[in-house]
Amino acid sequence: MKRFLYYYFIIVAFVVLATTLTSCNKGEDPNSPIPSEQSPQAKAYLTELMDIMEKNSINRYKIDWVTFRSSVINKVPTAQTVADTYLGVMAALSFLSDNHSSFTTPAGYKFMGSTPTAIQIENIEPPTIPDDVGYVRVTDYAGQTNDASAIVFASQIQNQIKQQDHSALKGWIVDLRNNLGGNMWPMLAGIGPILGEGIAGYFIDPDGNETSWGVENGASVMNGYPLTQLSNSYELLAPNPKVAVLLNSAVASSGEIIAVSFIGRENTKSFGSATRGLSTANSGFMLSDYAILNLTVSYQADRNKKKYGVPINPDMLSRKETIINDALAWIKN
Repeated sequence: MKRFLYYYFIIVAFVVLATTLTSCNKGEDPNSPIPSEQSPQAKAYLTELMDIMEKNSINRYKIDWVTFRSSVINKVPTAQTVADTYLGVMAALSFLSDNHSSFTTPAGYKFMGSTPTAIQIENIEPPTIPDDVGYVRVTDYAGQTNDASAIVFASQIQNQIKQQDHSALKGWIVDLRNNLGGNMWPMLAGIGPILGEGIAGYFIDPDGNETSWGVENGASVMNGYPLTQLSNSYELLAPNPKVAVLLNSAVASSGEIIAVSFIGRENTKSFGSATRGLSTANSGFMLSDYAILNLTVSYQADRNKKKYGVPINPDMLSRKETIINDALAWIKN
């Protein structure tokens, strides 16, 4: 078992399990006798999966693991191959009840244990913003942490900031609407000049272990270790500005991490509607066949260590039609 050395947040794509099983089982002899019991290989694979879950799941102290294991095994009582276990894997993901974990087969099929409700993506037109207020859009990002694309993504955010910054600015609008998540670290590095340096939040697991995230010396950092590093990070002409953060129900996962990062910051207020509610953290675990279990292991927490795991409510409820004017009015008040 190999555990990734960093937290990595993704938006999961869902695949119909029947397609997966059909693909994996192609070529079987229809005349083969039906097995009467689970093979040692299948049972060992499910046991490997469930061992990781029991040791690391965010809900590990809430689950009856004897019943959990028995229920998963009984979902595929005659499984012979690893592919035959996938209905059991799906059941295990569902029984975790964290709504965020996923599983990716070696062939790249990705699925969760329950069908998510639809996310409503708003049609957001470029707003008209007066010259004395800056406006920055932070979109989702599904790439790597410190490769060329990550640097480009973070630099594009900072270019938005640099192009609008001037000494007479009254404040900034940070628009997170429709940010479905992905990899948090380039987002965090990009918005760093407005967020400010220092610890911006924590991952906290069920045992109370804390892992901090924030910005230092132009880089997004985890426990002080740089992840996405910009060599020429921009610095605001006027540090610690007023910031209005815009939210909606399509802000999820890593998008929610950026929202949480602004909670507790001075001169900051959020507007809009509650976020998706995937404000937890996942960690990747590699199984013996190179499948990946992306398991929910901890809660997102703000800089004051308040834990979430639920939708993040804005400070001020605002409709789509008025959210920009509400933010502007607060900044200029």
